[in-house]
Amino acid sequence: MSLSISDQEQLLTGWGRTCPSLARVQPCSSTEEVQQAVRSAGARGVLARGLGRSYGDAAQSGGGTVLDLHAFDEVSYDPVLGTVTAGAGASLDSVMKAIVPAGAFVPVTPGTRMVTVGGAISSDVHGKNHHVDGTFGAHVLALTLIDGSGEVRELRPDGDSAAQFWATIGGMGLTGVITQATFDVIPLTSSLISVDTQRANDLDEVMSTMVSGDDKYRYTVAWIDTVSQSARGVITSGDHAAIEQLSAKQRTHALAFEPKAIATAPPIFPSGLLNKLTIRAFNEAWFRKAPKSQTGDLQSISAFFHPLDGVQDWNRIYGPRGFLQYQCVVPDSASHLIRVALDKLRDVGAPSFLTVLKRFGPANPAPLSFPQQGWTLAADVPAGVEGLGQALDDLDHLIAEAGGRLYLAKDSRQSPQMFARTYPRLSEWQQVRDQLDPRGVFTSDLARRLSI
Repeated sequence: MSLSISDQEQLLTGWGRTCPSLARVQPCSSTEEVQQAVRSAGARGVLARGLGRSYGDAAQSGGGTVLDLHAFDEVSYDPVLGTVTAGAGASLDSVMKAIVPAGAFVPVTPGTRMVTVGGAISSDVHGKNHHVDGTFGAHVLALTLIDGSGEVRELRPDGDSAAQFWATIGGMGLTGVITQATFDVIPLTSSLISVDTQRANDLDEVMSTMVSGDDKYRYTVAWIDTVSQSARGVITSGDHAAIEQLSAKQRTHALAFEPKAIATAPPIFPSGLLNKLTIRAFNEAWFRKAPKSQTGDLQSISAFFHPLDGVQDWNRIYGPRGFLQYQCVVPDSASHLIRVALDKLRDVGAPSFLTVLKRFGPANPAPLSFPQQGWTLAADVPAGVEGLGQALDDLDHLIAEAGGRLYLAKDSRQSPQMFARTYPRLSEWQQVRDQLDPRGVFTSDLARRLSI
């Protein structure tokens, strides 16, 4: 999100619309322009910014220069190699529009397709298939990076540049400016998803159902009713439908992909519209509308992966004070903390209609990549709920004790101590970062807040 102050200076926020800061926004349309911006960086440094979908302060840099790379939007698909080469400013939406009709799908997508390729790499985004396919960064075959000296580097996941490559994956844009990347894709014979849905009456049933489905489904997610004492939920699992699963009529447009927003949130929502009563009513309706058990329902890519993209600017519904997302991961040995987290949010009166639970598989080699084997819970809550800060601080401590961590792309409030404690490879990452950026050119509000 951004509010224009002048032709160059803009007030920037994350998707949560909290903690705005003023920066000089500089559009760049060529590698040479990026190099010049890096080499002429002032004391507050530079930072690349995509579509502003990180929830907190990761894509802001108060007093600095923020580079707009929307012009780096080329997308090229090689059906023989099964790879895409795309500019860092290309959105996953534009990538999908280019490759789905050609019979391919991105290897990983988060809950929105309105993120750039550069942002997906910098945040090392994950999706409903992490337990099978890992993160987006695990599928990147090569990337082009402009380092802190303004030099162009070609990085790969193995060989001499492996350390720099993996420091950039999940590196939150702090190792340099990504301008292009090549990644592999998933082959398709249709653009539909075959989806199984099951309602669960409590959290134990939700989690046991998800564990039993680890080897059955490529994609799985559970929506959790945070208002209910039982933490009941709805589990949706699926995979790409084969052409044989489609009806004769559906086969005539088997690879169609034409997503569009069906509504726009009004620019002003009153504070307090989302409260325990309204969330309780929404959650009850959402739970009841889900089938108790259904198999083989054919859904579109946008309906299954990106339902909120159907409502443009949906973040406005939280009102002018904005919202935050608390996303943590805990190992399987600490799965009980999922219930503890839900109980704490409910007890403090932090209403959420967007709470999801997913399974994670093994971590990749990136020092700052968020996912690790276990469970991840993500809950959107309005900012300013009384007692929320203390409740989340208490949760931080429990998660750190258990060997978990918080997701930097969603974070807006964890402490430097929490971050350093839960990302044990931080010093290793900093050593590589300092090689790529010896002058300390690349920084952000998040980096300053966490003393990275």
